[in-house]
Amino acid sequence: MKHQISVRYSNRRDRSPGLTLHIHRCIEAALAAEGVDVPCEINVLVTDDAGIRAVNAAMRQIDRETDVLSFPMFDLSPGAFPDDPSDMLDPQTGLLPLGDMCISLERAKDQAKRFGNSLKREVGYLTIHSVLHLLGYDHMDEGEMKRQMRTREELIAAQLGLQRQ
Repeated sequence: MKHQISVRYSNRRDRSPGLTLHIHRCIEAALAAEGVDVPCEINVLVTDDAGIRAVNAAMRQIDRETDVLSFPMFDLSPGAFPDDPSDMLDPQTGLLPLGDMCISLERAKDQAKRFGNSLKREVGYLTIHSVLHLLGYDHMDEGEMKRQMRTREELIAAQLGLQRQ
């Protein structure tokens, strides 16, 4: 399946073909694991803490940094991708515009150190986490929805060889 995944970096020094490829692979694996069988469009911004803080303040009126933000285009149900999403496709591109994500590479590096993981694991996990948000998963409560999302994240990460250290 040919998804259109655009990865942009707010800081030139952070640009990395390897990191871009890794983000692509994680997005594609998460979409496949969730049974998404139409070509999708996802935009990714890799930034630092100041950049994600600015996005968080502008889009969510929360003036603090975080590790990842997700901005879904549709209100989907977790684990139940529509059988016929044809009415959701962009008529000009034929793609399903799932939404946008923003990852703080600075925060990912810090968390990787703190949790004893590799940066590859941390960025991969954040990417998978964000894709699941775009597909309707949430974790605002400490209950079943959070457990469901964490289970899916770890399963997809394991399929990519991104287990916790």
